[in-house]
Amino acid sequence: MSGSGAGVASAGSRPAWWSATSPQVDADGVPLEVLPVGGRFLDRVNPVTPFLAAVLYSIPLLTTLDVVSAAVALTLSLLAFGVAGVRPMEVLRSSWILLIAAPVSATSMLLYAKPGGASYGQFLYANITDNSIQLAIAVGVRVLAIGVPTLVALSSIDPTRLADGLAQVAHLPARFVVSALAGIRLFAVFRDDWTAMSQARRARGLGDSGAIRRFMTMAFALLALALRRAGTLATVMEARGFGAEDVTRTWARPSRLGWRDLVLVLAAVVIAGAAIGVAVAAGSYRLVGSA
Repeated sequence: MSGSGAGVASAGSRPAWWSATSPQVDADGVPLEVLPVGGRFLDRVNPVTPFLAAVLYSIPLLTTLDVVSAAVALTLSLLAFGVAGVRPMEVLRSSWILLIAAPVSATSMLLYAKPGGASYGQFLYANITDNSIQLAIAVGVRVLAIGVPTLVALSSIDPTRLADGLAQVAHLPARFVVSALAGIRLFAVFRDDWTAMSQARRARGLGDSGAIRRFMTMAFALLALALRRAGTLATVMEARGFGAEDVTRTWARPSRLGWRDLVLVLAAVVIAGAAIGVAVAAGSYRLVGSA
């Protein structure tokens, strides 16, 4: 499969089109062909590392419900992204959905959190109190503090590099990794298929009324098309040896860890630790479940 980065070593002579030349890589093993000119720090880390960093960063912040730790973590994360060369518009483009999710989460906490302190309004099960206001602010900021760095770090990961990293660094089963990569590659085709079906329906005079019925019909057609395409792709991949077992699988692009990966993991741990430390020092640390 073209561009998957994987193949199966076979015995005998190589075909005429076979080339043993590997793509050029930088000092960290990152293929130069996937790097933009003047590639940023995050572009050069191994794609597996941001997932580990996100886990190490998020777990400490999930243990508390206070504004101080969330605000410190969010501020330090944004500063770190600035140092790493991530522009503010890139941060906004990657995490704009959280600007909707954070207020929604805060509103639910504002109305239905455990009452405490003075009450400012009550309706049925909703009760706005001092405690619910504090928790609402803390939850809203925490959604941003955890979500923004995670989305920014993961949004620019190349699927092919991620597959290489999962197989060679995380040592996941190669068959699963290559199959997942093939599926991810097909997501880009869905938009073209949807556009083509919409234009075809309009050409036949079927696209100007019944929005719900039109959506359900096109969704079913897209599902049927996806299943047929998946079956064909699976057959082709099996024919090309991607389903072979008990063989040594080769990879066109090496994937290994470098000093940038260590820096990213340490930065995640330091930011999370600093946020918790400041909250404890300020006396605002609020263990989840104690509120």
